[in-house]
Amino acid sequence: MKFGIDRLLAEAELRKPLEGKRVALVAHPASVTADLTHSLDALIAAGVNVTSAFGPQHGLKGDKQDNMVETADEMDPVYNIPVYSLYGEVRRPTPAMMDSADVFLFDLQDLGCRIYTFVTTLLYLLEEAAKTGKSVWVLDRPNPAGRPVEGTRLLPGHESFVGAAPMPMRHGLTMGEMGHWFVRHFGLDVDYRVVSMHYWLPEGPGFGWPENRIWINPSPNAANLNMARAYAGTVMIEGATLSEGRGTTRPLEVLFGAPDVDAKAVLAEMQRLAPDWLAGCALRDCWFEPTFHKHVGKLCNALMVHAEGAFYDHNAFRPWRLQALAFKAIRNLYPDYPIWRGKDFKYEYTDDVLAIDVINGGPALREWVDDPAAQPGDLDQLAGRDEAEWREEVAELLLY
Repeated sequence: MKFGIDRLLAEAELRKPLEGKRVALVAHPASVTADLTHSLDALIAAGVNVTSAFGPQHGLKGDKQDNMVETADEMDPVYNIPVYSLYGEVRRPTPAMMDSADVFLFDLQDLGCRIYTFVTTLLYLLEEAAKTGKSVWVLDRPNPAGRPVEGTRLLPGHESFVGAAPMPMRHGLTMGEMGHWFVRHFGLDVDYRVVSMHYWLPEGPGFGWPENRIWINPSPNAANLNMARAYAGTVMIEGATLSEGRGTTRPLEVLFGAPDVDAKAVLAEMQRLAPDWLAGCALRDCWFEPTFHKHVGKLCNALMVHAEGAFYDHNAFRPWRLQALAFKAIRNLYPDYPIWRGKDFKYEYTDDVLAIDVINGGPALREWVDDPAAQPGDLDQLAGRDEAEWREEVAELLLY
């Protein structure tokens, strides 16, 4: 099994169009070859004329811990090429940045979730390449969450850096496939190519992530495959006052953590409300004390998600519904609990909007949680319609 970067390096015919061209690389710490060589080093060693590099959110080095921590431009000390930040003074590449190369190689490991900002970075790069006549190649990598699709689609007018377009939360595509959808959906006139993977089996062993490949954090809090599988649900806690586990060794692998919430009681209420939404994983009540971030220094009771090992059923696990159910159970048990972060919290630089609505691309999930009369079937029907539409819309774009 080969990732896009490994094929590009191994097959001279694939590299031929790069001859005589200035090449830029969009990368982060997980941009490595099968032998763990960073893509920047490997491409230059292979004779590719790399004239610039770009880092997404968290930086080329992946050193920025939290969200909304910007990275500055710099010069690479080894290769003496500019390293531009796409999460600093700008989110979109500027004309000067686009002038630094003819072909842009995009080699970012994604998590298969709309809110993971590398998806938006790809769209912005494609849009700027269309304006400037540049080429974009995605060196494709696996979607570690696999093919399942889940969640409501982003509503028009709710676009942000964590919501580029009307896709569901868990989109089921690789970045190469997503690029094809962006080109078609936005009518982009751009030279777009995908260096596809060889023998990626999204329904095979690993259910998206090949068992023989090392996991490297694509962002500081994406520490393992369990987090990648749960993320389409647990990321919603970023819009809540509850802790998502930042400041611990297992961030974004819990449904919540709080000093004033009884985890066992919440689990019992979840089981009463919609026991089928708990399928495909194990839930375990636990305790942690964050060393930074929400509830720092306070003992928090939590529910941890285990979408791994013998507990994991790939086709049954639905993290978006699971997280929604945890919110609903907390609301039922603690009607006045301040679950949601207020509008004073500017999530990903948005103004006058609740973070939970930015994350979900609209207010539907929050309204369902807060409506005492709303039942699991109501959210199921709403999301189910969007999921079916999305599957049909992208079916012909699937490369694997």
